Order: sequence, then C-alpha cells, then structure tokens
Amino acid sequence: STAEKPILLNNITDAEAFISSAEVVVVGFFQDPESPEASQFRLAAGRIAEVSFGLSTSPAVLTHYGVAANTVTLFRRVDNDRRDLDMNSKDVDAEKMTRFVRMNELRLVTEYNPVTAIGVMQSSLQLHLLLITDKMSPKHPKRMRKYRAAAELFKGKILFILVDSNLNSNERIVSFFKLKKSQLPALAIFHTPDEEQDVLTLDEVSVECVQDFCNRFLQ
Repeated sequence: STAEKPILLNNITDAEAFISSAEVVVVGFFQDPESPEASQFRLAAGRIAEVSFGLSTSPAVLTHYGVAANTVTLFRRVDNDRRDLDMNSKDVDAEKMTRFVRMNELRLVTEYNPVTAIGVMQSSLQLHLLLITDKMSPKHPKRMRKYRAAAELFKGKILFILVDSNLNSNERIVSFFKLKKSQLPALAIFHTPDEEQDVLTLDEVSVECVQDFCNRFLQ
C-alpha cells in the first residue's frame, strides 16, 4: 500500500484514535516537521512497513502525552505501555530508530528473536508464556489462531511469546526448559522475578489447554 507515512496527527482526538487503532504504533513528536530529526523519522517509517507511524507538531498533543519536542514514542496495547526515544541526542538516526521500534514492538503474541528478547525482558509483565513450535509445520497457522485467541484472554496479565524451534538462536530456550525437539510443540510459562516455571508438552494447541495451563500457574 502507498498509504501516507507518517500520518499527520493535528489534534488530541486524531492522536488518540491513531494510538488505539493498532497493537503497536509509533508517533514522532516534533516542533518542526522539516527538521533533520523528522526526516530521519520518515526514513525509519518507510523501512518498517507493518507498523503505523504518526507525526505531530501540535503543542496541545505534545502536552497531552507529556513529551518534549523531538521525541519518538512507541505505544503498545499488550501491556498498555509506551517507550520514549529522545531524538535530541545528536546521534539518533533512522538506523537507531528502526532498532528502537523492532526491540519494543511487543504484540498480543510476540515472536521471539535476539532483538525482541530485549523488549520482552523490559516489559512490565512478569509472566511470560512461550509456545515453542515449528513455524514450518503445516499446522502452524491453525496453532497460531488458537494461541492468539488465548492471548486475548490474558491481555495485560501474561506476555504471550512465539518461539520458532527451527531457529538456531532459539535452541538455548528449548534446552533451558529441558525440552527436546521431539517433544514439541510445548508451552512453557516463566515468572521472571523468581524464575518459577512450568512446562507442558502438547499434542495440539487449543484455547482450553492454554487457558488451563495459565490458570493453574496463576493460582
């Protein structure tokens, strides 16, 4: 799509509607839409096709969100959180902005990789549920539909994560939970403050089994 990126947010109503329109959005707050910082922001927006970018120069909008000019903010629904990147330090460019977004774009179900791992560890949600599974499996789309449906039920309580067992970088996770590839798919739940954990190997993913597993752990 050749949708205009970023979308101009002229007032608080526009900004609120934009921020609530998706699981993850990024807003650039600038005094001058033609500043070098704003043009780097546009570059970053062009690189990240699947995230909506907005831009505002409205003093009322900046005040409403409590930001200084030249701030890039990522808003996300999964843990109802936001992350701010200060553009006033001279070395913030499109590259750093892109990394900032990639690191913090946690979703209802976040796919785990070395970049999102940082955002996951920094999330305010201390309970993480991992579905460790083979993304190449023909059953994967159906599994993901069920897993997402379950994630809706625990929004704001548990961070749902997808771990692709095919990735070499994820082998550590599979072995951390003392699993073998032959036992997958599996669910693993992890409480970050005390590393309490539980694992369940699955024949198949269903909303009920995910729900029961989470509720048992929460009790």
